[in-house]
Amino acid sequence: MYISGLTGGIGSGKSLVSSIFSSLGANCIDCDVLARKAVEPGTQACKEILSRFGASVFSADGSLDRQKMAQIAFNDSQALSDLNEITHPAVGNLMAQELAKIGELETTSQRSQIVILEIPLLTSSTKQKYLLDSVIVVDADEETRFSRLVNSRKMDVLDVRARMAAQISRDDRLALSDYVIDNSSDEEHLKLEVDKCWAWLKSQAFSKGS
Repeated sequence: MYISGLTGGIGSGKSLVSSIFSSLGANCIDCDVLARKAVEPGTQACKEILSRFGASVFSADGSLDRQKMAQIAFNDSQALSDLNEITHPAVGNLMAQELAKIGELETTSQRSQIVILEIPLLTSSTKQKYLLDSVIVVDADEETRFSRLVNSRKMDVLDVRARMAAQISRDDRLALSDYVIDNSSDEEHLKLEVDKCWAWLKSQAFSKGS
């Protein structure tokens, strides 16, 4: 199994890139989806968030109000650290389960041996923790990402700025990369970029397995 971490700043287009990889045959795991699952009502992480942050960050049905939680976490570094300490282990456990499922499929040759972990806040410690074979960064300049989030996704300007500030810098992100996918243009350009990266991934996976 060859595992590559996929990351990029908010608004860079990670999810679109991941969907293209999936169509090409990659096994894609979205850590944001796992993060939602990790805090579903009744989970241990949900109980710990309630204890740390109180009932105000929950909706009437008992589900976590991610918008309220984000407003607190992305404007308070200690709150963000506390939230990460609660959720990261839970997400890690779910990720291990997903990788085990893929490993079972791999033995029957139902999917490729390439796994893409979409990790928004990937750092050097994350790379070591999950034993990633490589890191792919989806890159676009801050102005382009800001425009997409405000104009296309209709996100609040202050919320976007807070989220960007909470992430590692573009330079630090690029320093972690083994391969950079440029998403500063249109979707046609992006598909060509992903196709080239897919060819690179297959060569890397072949080299690892040989």
